[in-house]
Amino acid sequence: MATSDAGGDKRCGIGARLRAAREARGLTTLQAAEKLHVDARVLEALEAENFLALGATVYVRGHLRRYAELVGESPAELQGLYSDGAQTAGPDLTRIPHRGPAGHSRRLVALALLVLVAVAIAGVLWWLLTLPAAKPRPLAERTLPRGEPATVAVADPSAARLVSAVTAAQSVPGAADAQLALRFSAISWVAVYDASGRRLLEGISAPDSARTLSGAPPLKVVLGNAPGVAVHLNGQKVPLDGLVRRDGSARFVIDRSGHAAAVPPQSVPGG
Repeated sequence: MATSDAGGDKRCGIGARLRAAREARGLTTLQAAEKLHVDARVLEALEAENFLALGATVYVRGHLRRYAELVGESPAELQGLYSDGAQTAGPDLTRIPHRGPAGHSRRLVALALLVLVAVAIAGVLWWLLTLPAAKPRPLAERTLPRGEPATVAVADPSAARLVSAVTAAQSVPGAADAQLALRFSAISWVAVYDASGRRLLEGISAPDSARTLSGAPPLKVVLGNAPGVAVHLNGQKVPLDGLVRRDGSARFVIDRSGHAAAVPPQSVPGG
C-alpha cells in the first residue's frame, strides 16, 4: 500500500490527497464510485472537502475510510485531519439566535388582546349611542256602532293596507268554510278542490276509512269509484243520483247548500 508519509504530504488537504491518489491509480471519479458502489457525488464531495453534503460525522468517516483504502491512502491520517478540521471549524455559538424570555412574550400577547377588547367595546358603545331613538306612536281607537266595519289608524301605510285587507276578508258574506265528510266502503281514488282551486285532498283511500275536509264552497270533487263513497256536507248526505258514469267515476261540484251538479272534466283542476 503506497501511503504518503512525508511531512509535506501530511500537510496537504484531505481532498488533494484523495484526488492525487486516485489519479495515480488511473481512476476517474466515476470508476472509483463504481468500485465503492456509491454515487460519484459522494467522492466529489470528499475531494472538494464539502463534508456537510455527506450528512452526519459518522457517514463522513465511513466514506473517508473506504475511499482512502481504495486509492491506497492512510485512513487513520485522513480521519485525523478531518477531526482536526472539524474542531477548528466548530460552530460559532455567538451567532445562534436566542429566544427571549417566555414571560415577556406572554405579556405582549396579553396586552395586544386587551387592546383589541377595548377597541371592540368602544365600537359597540359608539354604535348604541348613535342609534336614533324610536318613539312609539299611539294607535287611535274609537268605539264604533254595531255593524260598522272596524278600522285602525296605523302610522305605517303597509300595515294599514294589511289591516284593511283582513277586515275586508272578515266582512265578506258567505266566506265561512264548509265541512265535507267522505266515508269509503270500497277502495277509491279521490280529489277535492275548494273554490279557489286549492287542492284539499288527492290520492287513493282504503275501504272502511273516512276523511273530513274543510274548504270554501263550492267544492269540486272527483271520485274514481263513486258507488263506494258516501258524501256528506255539513252533516247532510249529498245524493249522487245521475252523477255516476258508466265506469263508476264521478266529477261534480257541491255548493254551500249541499246540492251536487256534474261538471266537465276540464273544469276540475288536474282533470
